[in-house]
Amino acid sequence: AGVHFMAETSKILSPDKTVLIPDLKAGCSLAEAITGADVRLIKQRYPGLPVVTYVNTTADVKAETDICCTSANAVQVVEWAAREWGVDRVILIPDEFLARNVAAQTTVGIIAWKGRCIVHERFKADDIHAMRQAYPGAEILAHPECPEDVLGAADFAGSTAAMTDYVMAKKPRQVVLITECSMAANIKGDVPEVDFIGPCNLCPYMKRITLTNIRDCLRDMTFEVTVPEDMIPRAARAVQRMIDLPPPAVPARYDMIKARHHVPVELI
Repeated sequence: AGVHFMAETSKILSPDKTVLIPDLKAGCSLAEAITGADVRLIKQRYPGLPVVTYVNTTADVKAETDICCTSANAVQVVEWAAREWGVDRVILIPDEFLARNVAAQTTVGIIAWKGRCIVHERFKADDIHAMRQAYPGAEILAHPECPEDVLGAADFAGSTAAMTDYVMAKKPRQVVLITECSMAANIKGDVPEVDFIGPCNLCPYMKRITLTNIRDCLRDMTFEVTVPEDMIPRAARAVQRMIDLPPPAVPARYDMIKARHHVPVELI
């Protein structure tokens, strides 16, 4: 069970299946930050440049997209798109902070949209400094949807998968995960020796999904998610292109100290 863009993506990849969502209000601030019409205007403004879209987007946005990406493979996908199109700039939407953090890890120029995750944009570098003072031995891990200075202040910056791998491998005595609260809850059972310390921010959309409404929607077959038939093949192409790429050897890291360089991002 997940939020609406996840349900739409499931429908795109399995159009013959019935896809339900437990709560129709389980949305996403990133998905709501941009529309397919916006993407069409962007393509008119930047003809010939590939559009890379974060998976946290609606079906109509994916349908206007050349290829999708996740936080784990965004750098890889951006560099693939630049090679495939023979260009030195790529449009990466809709998360501004992910785009800025990707730009610091590649020589490909990035054109970005001002979308933000309401969970990750609330973290500030001052939060990191305060946590270091309160818990001097804790290791601090940040997600690339956070602002650049937050990643720069953290001990490690990476995708959800990279953060999970880090905790599983190193098993730090104390760790702070600068991301949505569910991540710590999902992995703490596998590493009981690790002390997970706040702060984390709750996603109000994700929290709309509960065991009770999952049960109810399965029992009553309510809240079916549909995608227009003419939109499905175009959106599926963008998702499938991402799936068909060889996965990165390791989930993406975004350690700002180790970044190749800092380059300006063109914000639309």
